[in-house]
Amino acid sequence: MYLISSCLCGVNCKYNGGNNLNERCLELFNEGKAILICPEELGGLSTPRLPAEIKGTARDVINNEGKVITKDNMDITEAFLKGAHETLHIAILSNAKKAILKEGSPSCGVNFVYDGSFTGRKINGKGITTTILEENGIEVVSEVNFGGK
Repeated sequence: MYLISSCLCGVNCKYNGGNNLNERCLELFNEGKAILICPEELGGLSTPRLPAEIKGTARDVINNEGKVITKDNMDITEAFLKGAHETLHIAILSNAKKAILKEGSPSCGVNFVYDGSFTGRKINGKGITTTILEENGIEVVSEVNFGGK
């Protein structure tokens, strides 16, 4: 069983109210091989919502040394942490061992995230949910690197 970022299967849960439909991810879901998750909505954030970026690293946020802020400088760290832990809980309940998450997201980024400056600059790094899942034995890949079923 896979966990898949809901936006990758056409759910309009992206920060701007849109989605990031990926046909291969949708195929897995339609075959009954995946559970859809949106850590940001699971954390209590609405859709649409202001863009958010990590100040520091995901590990910093988890260790209470960094934070997640919106473009207007609102601290929404707790919602991101709650959503990551809820996603882990779903993985455990469903016995999911793999996740396909949306690259670049402050929750779901696998190889890169935005640098916290809201200038569109990407840096190597992971999202908060990705970090927590990996630390708990869940293999995480981005939709960019997803190689099949």
